Amino acid sequence: MNSTPELSADPASVVFLTQGLAKVYRMGEVRVEALRGVDMELYGGELVVLLGPSGSGKSTLLNILGGLDLPTAGRVIYRGRDLTRASERELTEYRRYHVGFVFQFYNLIPSLTARENVAVVTEISRQPMKPEDALALVGLSDRLDHFPAQLSGGQQQRVAIARAIAKNPAVLLCDEPTGALDSATGVVVLEALERANRELGATTVVITHNADIAQMADRVIHLSDGLIGEVRRNAHKKSPGELRW
Repeated sequence: MNSTPELSADPASVVFLTQGLAKVYRMGEVRVEALRGVDMELYGGELVVLLGPSGSGKSTLLNILGGLDLPTAGRVIYRGRDLTRASERELTEYRRYHVGFVFQFYNLIPSLTARENVAVVTEISRQPMKPEDALALVGLSDRLDHFPAQLSGGQQQRVAIARAIAKNPAVLLCDEPTGALDSATGVVVLEALERANRELGATTVVITHNADIAQMADRVIHLSDGLIGEVRRNAHKKSPGELRW
């Protein structure tokens, strides 16, 4: 990856910098602008909520930050390295060693226990946590040898979070992690994410269309029609247990 000195803040604290980020999808003759020039900075250890309605560009932005997709124009700088100029091999290493992903659907392997699902990631990581420690961090020490079918939806999502954090990632990217859950179960999942952010220090980005969830963030970035409409810092963060929706 190519280094760049063009960070607008202390490189030690800026984890991501995006400049003029744009993404256009073409479906036949239809041209869809998912992102239309996003300039943004994300800092080490913060918990950020990307808030916006369906179609606002949240998932597209998250996928580009995670190295799962490339922008049509603009740049993504990760710790001084330009991801938009990275080779496929470099992007694969970036995803494997630096980023933990949590999606709305758990993507657990049905034939493996909770412990084994997490071990799938730790076996290919450089400095992984023990699967048991990752599961303990999300409150599942008593479910180590349970299969996904023996777990509730919230428990399965917490296994997915344990799998994401077990590689000790610098970045944790979460796409609607409570989208398939009821409010009470969603709070438990958000508590697991907040604990992982606090104890591991990973820069954590959570996508949601739920404005109530934004109250637990350090900063809230509002997206609309592929643009950042507002960025605000929460003067008084709420704990997940205080959230209601």
